[in-house]
Amino acid sequence: MESQGTTVLHETVSYAPHPLPARQFDRNTTEPISFYLSSLEELLAWKPTSDDDFNVATMPLANREPPLHSKRPRTLVCHDMKNGYLEDRFIQGSASRDPYVFYHWQHIDIFVYFSHHLVTIPPVTWANAAHRNSVSVLGTFITEWMSGGQLCEAFLAGEAAAYHAVAVQLGRIAHFYRFDGWLVNIENTLSEAAARNLPLFLRDLREQLRRDVPGGLVLWYDSVLQSGELQWQNELNEKNRVFFDACDGLFTNYNWKEEHLERMGAQAGERLADVYVGIDVFARGEVVGGGFETDKALHLIRKHGFSAAIFAPGWVYEHLGKENFLHNENRFWGLLAELLPTHSISTLPFSTCFCLGMGTGRFWAGQEEVARPWYNLSAQEIQPLFTDQQEPGGAGSWLRTRCSLQDAWNGGSCLLIEGIIPREAGHVAVRLFSFQLPAPPKLFLSLLYKLEEKLPEVAVALELTTQDSGSCHVGNVTALPGEEPGPSLGISRCRAGRESVRHTAGKEKGRVGCLGHVSCLCPGEPWAVSKHLSPLQVLDADSLHSSLPPAPSLQASQVLWHKGPGTDQLSLSLTLHWSYPHSQARCFRIHCQGRELPQPAQLQLLGVAHATLYRVVGLAVPEPPPKESCHVEFFVEPVLNEGVVVDRSRWGRLVLVYSDPASTSAY
Repeated sequence: MESQGTTVLHETVSYAPHPLPARQFDRNTTEPISFYLSSLEELLAWKPTSDDDFNVATMPLANREPPLHSKRPRTLVCHDMKNGYLEDRFIQGSASRDPYVFYHWQHIDIFVYFSHHLVTIPPVTWANAAHRNSVSVLGTFITEWMSGGQLCEAFLAGEAAAYHAVAVQLGRIAHFYRFDGWLVNIENTLSEAAARNLPLFLRDLREQLRRDVPGGLVLWYDSVLQSGELQWQNELNEKNRVFFDACDGLFTNYNWKEEHLERMGAQAGERLADVYVGIDVFARGEVVGGGFETDKALHLIRKHGFSAAIFAPGWVYEHLGKENFLHNENRFWGLLAELLPTHSISTLPFSTCFCLGMGTGRFWAGQEEVARPWYNLSAQEIQPLFTDQQEPGGAGSWLRTRCSLQDAWNGGSCLLIEGIIPREAGHVAVRLFSFQLPAPPKLFLSLLYKLEEKLPEVAVALELTTQDSGSCHVGNVTALPGEEPGPSLGISRCRAGRESVRHTAGKEKGRVGCLGHVSCLCPGEPWAVSKHLSPLQVLDADSLHSSLPPAPSLQASQVLWHKGPGTDQLSLSLTLHWSYPHSQARCFRIHCQGRELPQPAQLQLLGVAHATLYRVVGLAVPEPPPKESCHVEFFVEPVLNEGVVVDRSRWGRLVLVYSDPASTSAY
């Protein structure tokens, strides 16, 4: 089928070396990678180029309620794992088996990517995952040891122009790569002159961020003092208050006791929420809690009204190992859940397949199309609240939600709800999401689920609660005690043993106060229930009638040809890029096809792009015969937020015609 947006590109095979920049591309494969800056010279010389495009976050920071700047205590996670830039550095993902993933986003407000490099730029995959879940992402600016002291002398001890130049560059980097600010950590002794200029540098950096990054943050780590001495205080006090006053918050060291918290209240005043009390999950030194007892420290922090900074929760993965990681991760965050305020979703459209950004295979429309492990946090979708309800309606009953890698609709995982429903419970609800937003005149809700065992007596439904109506179920309307029923709902079913619950709620404009309960209408006997949930959508019904954008127009660059040692196999690497409205596509599926490929009549899935560019790496192609040419076709299939399938005629298409230097094109 011919695409509306077809581009034809003619290339001559050439083995002349054209190396791509090692900072942004893997030396061996040319895959795009995330990177850091190691020196002051690198920082001051940094300028964005087209080679940096892969590292730009494509997912804007989603709105949330309450906003980050509200006065309630916040939760910060500082991710520190083996100095960073591990498998997460591969922007288009990797084949990592059992990787580390974080997915309890509804419980946190700020995510810091930490390493011991001078300028830690958060990998774009983390920025995309966090922003999709309404969480701000910070990089790290750190100096340490004797070399750190020398570096600080170079930019802090002299004229204002020197530290101003550093502040400007840090602001530009955050703006260009689209993350939300910096954690500043000076862990070395300073000279008197450098210590005097440090608060001025922090103020300058904060002003730069306010211009370059709306809502940007500068946080200070409790380390060096106003005098220039390196002496961790484990609290906010007069010795480090000058830095607190110069930025948006203080991240304390970890060796505090409750008396430190008691003293800090007067120091913080109205800025209690701007003090992030550090918790080292590895429990190094004389600390409160840690490990599965982290709740002890968090309880004291909340008791005194402060925010919390949870350092290295990857302890679950590093200390307990990869085996049973998801179970242990849910246990860790489940122990903290009551002390972690959640935030609500405040924009539509809303759509999630519950994908973790990893899998043992890749699924599309419920079918496994790639049977090998993969890992890409840019593919992680909005995550729910994970619950483990013991005895929700009677002795011996339980209900929990967890990730399942055994099945999926799209991506690598789905949400599994399982448990024992007691005979006393005619109706059991599991809360998944909270919404706070003005409701459009008509809402379109869609849920697809699969019961592991067919139970005709059990019905599954979405439940919608609004501020001006009660709770609505599919197929009937049921009011909660003391509330009036909400709007009537329609239901339709799809085939293939999966049931699609789609209902349009006609209502006057109001606010959706809480949405995202999945309900089970149960029989009079106890039942073991296990059901897989995948696509869940909440849309403005009018958006379903909007017109589709034109087909993407594909271009190609950075074309490289290669023959490996000891083989005559010709391989091709190139970068595809195109334009498409970001607000309309959740991702793009990249395919290829060619008469000379092993299965010429079939499309071959190359990968999934989460930006409007994709690097094809090491694609095996036939070598053109003398005086002849070959061709290979590339297709870009937009995957829309609303789940509407895009006809192939509206895909982007590029035909690459290639020949050897002595040939003439016969295409």
